[in-house]
Amino acid sequence: MTTQGTWREAVDEVWQLFKETDERLDKRIEETDARLDKRFEETDKKISELSGLFTSQWGKMVEALVEPTALELFQKRGISVNYTYRRVEAKVGGKTMELDILLENSDEVVVIEVKSTLRVHSVRDFLETLKEFPGFFPRYQGYKIYGGVAGLDVEEDADKYAYRQGLFVLSATGDGIAQIKNDADFRPKDFGKN
Repeated sequence: MTTQGTWREAVDEVWQLFKETDERLDKRIEETDARLDKRFEETDKKISELSGLFTSQWGKMVEALVEPTALELFQKRGISVNYTYRRVEAKVGGKTMELDILLENSDEVVVIEVKSTLRVHSVRDFLETLKEFPGFFPRYQGYKIYGGVAGLDVEEDADKYAYRQGLFVLSATGDGIAQIKNDADFRPKDFGKN
């Protein structure tokens, strides 16, 4: 009995050590997982911030390409705008509307949305902006209101979709200037008419 009792005690002691080691290992794994989750979350946040900065800078670059030639481009299309405004903002009723580029004369206005990558959902969002535009900028009520979209890259045939919606489509050329891609048959929609 003594040998058997000692043997059982030794086996029980070894099992207890395994159990304690297993519990400590589980606890360390949980702690490591929690630290890794926190690090991944911080890394994801930093990547998101960098991505936003990168996209924002590309958008600013496209604006810088479009804005200097925009007046001339639209004048050649028979829209005799003579004033250019960049980064226009209005706040009405607690809501904000931001416009990338706005061109105007005494009875016409062209609102241009600039994206680093132009997608169909961007065009849809911009069409909603154009519907709300007179409410945010009442001084342009009664004006002919035209819209245009510009992008460095175009996905999902967003340029064709924009064209069909009556929007001007602008793009950068290899020469570092902008051009209107719409053909001579294009008739822009007047978004000032309800």
